[in-house]
Amino acid sequence: MARYDTRWPLITAFLITLLSIVAVSWGDPDSDVLLKFRASLGNDGALYNWNASTNPCTGNWVGVKCWNGTGKIWALQLEHMGLTGFLDLDTLRGLPYLRAMSFMNNSFTGPMPNIRKLKALKAFYFSNNRFSGDIPDDAFVGMGWLKKVHLANNDFTGKIPTSLQGLPRLLALRLEGNQFEGGIPNFQQKNLTTVNVSNNYLEGPIPERLSMMDVSSFAGNEGLCGKPLESCDFRKFLLELIMIILCILIAIAIIGIVVAILRRQGQTEELGKVQVEGNQKASCEGDKVERGVPPQMPGSGRKAENGRLVFLRDDRERFDLNDLLKASAEVLGSGNFGSSYKAVLLTGSAMVVKRFRQMNNVGREEFQEHMRRIGRLRHPNLLPIVAYYYRKEEKLLITDFVENGSLASVLHGNRTPGQPGLDWPTRLNIIKEVTKGVAYLYEELPSLIVPHGHLKSSNVVLDESLKPLLTDYGLVPVINQEHASQLMVAYKSPEYEQHGRTTRKTDVWSLGVLIVEMLTGKFPASFLKQGKGGSDEDLVSWANSVVKQERPEEVFDKDMGETKNAEREMMKLLKIGLCCCEVDVEKRWDITEAAEKIEGVRERDKDDGFYSTFASEGDMISSKGMTEVDLSVL
Repeated sequence: MARYDTRWPLITAFLITLLSIVAVSWGDPDSDVLLKFRASLGNDGALYNWNASTNPCTGNWVGVKCWNGTGKIWALQLEHMGLTGFLDLDTLRGLPYLRAMSFMNNSFTGPMPNIRKLKALKAFYFSNNRFSGDIPDDAFVGMGWLKKVHLANNDFTGKIPTSLQGLPRLLALRLEGNQFEGGIPNFQQKNLTTVNVSNNYLEGPIPERLSMMDVSSFAGNEGLCGKPLESCDFRKFLLELIMIILCILIAIAIIGIVVAILRRQGQTEELGKVQVEGNQKASCEGDKVERGVPPQMPGSGRKAENGRLVFLRDDRERFDLNDLLKASAEVLGSGNFGSSYKAVLLTGSAMVVKRFRQMNNVGREEFQEHMRRIGRLRHPNLLPIVAYYYRKEEKLLITDFVENGSLASVLHGNRTPGQPGLDWPTRLNIIKEVTKGVAYLYEELPSLIVPHGHLKSSNVVLDESLKPLLTDYGLVPVINQEHASQLMVAYKSPEYEQHGRTTRKTDVWSLGVLIVEMLTGKFPASFLKQGKGGSDEDLVSWANSVVKQERPEEVFDKDMGETKNAEREMMKLLKIGLCCCEVDVEKRWDITEAAEKIEGVRERDKDDGFYSTFASEGDMISSKGMTEVDLSVL
């Protein structure tokens, strides 16, 4: 009889235990890594479908790229999402197949992330953020697979890391729009086809290996020389010549001052009268300051030679910056983003020039591409951008001048005695036309979470027939995130104030506020300052309470004049506006539903006094959940 081996039960038990441990620990490590990474980000609302209940690849997580059929993550593309905070790459070490990542056009801050932790990386794109400080010289040591490095339009300082020279597979290097100084490393990679170091503070000779690059790759660096720029020998000669000329001019100036003092001592001082014509047009910089025109228009100073007006419309006359400088000008106003000027060209055409200083985080290429996208929009209720000007410190947007000014000035500005306000039919038509313009933006700009982003009465202008034209639309991607969150209307919405995010229904909220403003004749911002209805009550809340208490005589603007046989339709539109302001985003209408309901409002009440019902029972809770709005008449 064979002897029983007592070791087998022990071995079997050990294997079962080991398999149990493996089975328990078997999960979705990629999902855990990405969720941990998301937790380190700020303003992460764009990553709405990143959750533990789905797999990153099969669940189509936003911005996650996977190898087909393998379930392995090879890239992260998180662009134009408004992400903030410091970029911590430690967590991403848990993605062994990660080969590329792009965090372009966000608002990340802090020093250069430690990219060496991801040694297998082949490409990364960090352009158009707010990274700052010096990049360590050894930042790229050991990254032999790296092919593309994009760090453009940040605030990096110091010298360009020499460890970039040691990347054997480097194909593209984008460093433009920073504050790098010193010389350009002596790049020798044979496959290096793209290098852009423009608009920095670099100096010295351009390496011979880069001499065949386009001249625009080195523009904006006053100290650089050598091909494709002017030769270094000529630059040295030119500097010496300039120094000699300056010395001569200083000597002449000193002699002139001495002579003038001697002459003055021998003369009596005479006072003359200066006659100034009131209608004389300004012809010097000092005159322009008095008339509100900035003393130094864009186009002067460092890097100005790179700037020019770029036209987006083929049906407008062409002019340049010099024409704007010569134009008769007046200040139209100063808003959150800068000043606006009316410029009357020598040909008689009147243009509006709006200066933006809160766009300096966006790079030239990104800005130009977005402007081309905006320039392709065509709708009768959009005021088109005729041309633009790019400089890193500021941007100009140029539009046609519209004679009647903004809707805000017509509603709330001072009128001459006897001048009537906007009547009910006109206000209804303006609201309908504005809604059509907003709906068109939603249709044509599907990739933007908030296609307008800054909808308010001062951003609606009225032409000679009182047709409304939307302005300042589609600018959220090119406005600095920190300024956008402080100044733009979309970031005053309930969802942003409560949850720190905007949604595809945020512009609907802005539209609702505009409707309430037009029907009540009250300016939302000043209403808050006046504190009507209680210290915590804003315009929408106040209108809500009036509707609940059935006191319509208190809510509607008296300047609308005679509204007989229109009260029910006016109340219908007011309730539509309040529903557009619903705090709960899930309950708030989308733009399509809001547009349908607004289009159904008539100028006069029906004789029978009954209307079709649009709203469901779930729609009958008003904004902020405080009062019930009866939508049975909708």
